[in-house]
Amino acid sequence: MQSPDGILIDFYGTIAAGDRMAVLRTCRTVVASCRLDITPEAFAVRWGERYFATVLASNHDAQAKPACRFRTLHECEIISLRETLHAVAPQAALDDICPDPSRLLVELESYWADPPLHPDAVEFLRRVDRPICCVSNADTKPLMSAIEKHGLRFDAVISSEAVRCYKPDTHIFEQALDRLGVSADRAIHIGDSLHSDIAGAKRAGITAVWICRDDRIHDIGTTTPDCTISSFAEFLTNQ
Repeated sequence: MQSPDGILIDFYGTIAAGDRMAVLRTCRTVVASCRLDITPEAFAVRWGERYFATVLASNHDAQAKPACRFRTLHECEIISLRETLHAVAPQAALDDICPDPSRLLVELESYWADPPLHPDAVEFLRRVDRPICCVSNADTKPLMSAIEKHGLRFDAVISSEAVRCYKPDTHIFEQALDRLGVSADRAIHIGDSLHSDIAGAKRAGITAVWICRDDRIHDIGTTTPDCTISSFAEFLTNQ
């Protein structure tokens, strides 16, 4: 792989660890609290699919989709959770058992603001000698909280809330390139999602590096990355 002039990098799942367990713990709470006849693992997959669909329908492209308006990830979580609950349980029962689904997201919201980190990602950020921009499908406040709590260094940070669009939309990648002052053909993007990171980067003309973490619950993407690594140590060795 040619050495890049700048690096774009995903945060949750790529740098931050533990997304799988945070989601599963939340799903266990949902299933138990709402007395659902479904396993937490199966609920996580169904919720994840509705969540991705809600995010895609909440992007910035109002001209192409006049009815579309941007929604934060917190809003998307609540909307998709409510829709998933309605799909797997009777409406009347849910109104009695769980009139406010947002209260079930406390543990997941805590994760966004203070997640554990992958040790190899911390070492990578310490050693990288190229301009680097964090590009995350995240609300700004919890993302910045997580970055500041762990004392991480980035030359720029782009949240989906700040630019009002979500990966794989190319606009968020273009904003990141602009912040670094790097052209697409001289940049790479590293992420763990085939759907959001790899598909989006390739659409933007950026070399897409897939870090294949083994703790993802479900990935709706099918795009082939330009390069696949299992850890940042592997990436550093190949530079």
